Amino acid sequence: MTSPELSPLGKPVGYGADYDPSLLFPIPRAQQRAALGLDAELPFTGVDFWNAYELSWLDSRGKPRVAMAELRVPAASPNLIESKSLKLYLGSYAQQQFGDTDSLRAQLVRDLGEACGAPVTVVLTPVASNNAAIIENLEGEVIDDLPVEITHYGPPRPDFLQVDDEKKVDEVLVSHLFRSNCPVTGQPDWASLQIRYAGPRILRDGLLRYLVSYRMHADFHEQCVERIFMDLMQHCTPSRLAVYARYTRRGGLDINPFRATPGLPLPGNPRTARQ
Repeated sequence: MTSPELSPLGKPVGYGADYDPSLLFPIPRAQQRAALGLDAELPFTGVDFWNAYELSWLDSRGKPRVAMAELRVPAASPNLIESKSLKLYLGSYAQQQFGDTDSLRAQLVRDLGEACGAPVTVVLTPVASNNAAIIENLEGEVIDDLPVEITHYGPPRPDFLQVDDEKKVDEVLVSHLFRSNCPVTGQPDWASLQIRYAGPRILRDGLLRYLVSYRMHADFHEQCVERIFMDLMQHCTPSRLAVYARYTRRGGLDINPFRATPGLPLPGNPRTARQ
């Protein structure tokens, strides 16, 4: 009962006025991970950063309040949450009263943790905060202007990935050209991608062709990032690797998966120019 086709994604739905945690639709990660040859012993750590811009509730006097919510879902959680179901769930708070924001945050933590099957971190930021709208660039060398001829746009082609074994590097590369597609609705999902690695130098032409080969590929954000991580590990054999995607917002939400070899620190949650 957790297949994406059974979720509210891509279907007309009503927006109720009553708080309803049953709106959350968890999707097990195991099936897609099995297709990548992964089992319970994951070769990466990480987190999915969700940013929600349409959260509102009522205070104890019945006055509407608003905030931006950062949700951190651990990559090791058994489930991800389908995005439209999260939008509907957050919308169900619109007429719900809370005595203070700590009570609201605690409710979000309980519901989201139950749906994901693991503890979820929730940070609420007032819209008037000086940190609410700071735009940052992803650190790294942008490879998008390489004079590369590209003719393949899907399915993903990990054979495009090549390395120069004679050169060992420690570098960060960025592309803003990444696009994948929702596996249920077919709608495009746009992202900026950061690859931080150490090991044999990855040839940029092949890397760019590989990333563009996702252009017609259908998968959830989290699954795309895990596929990229696994392809880079298998074809480029880095000693250290982190893959971070910052997807553009849809439905008041942006989803930003991060996967890395164990031991690497988590990144920040920067808001990029397209977010």
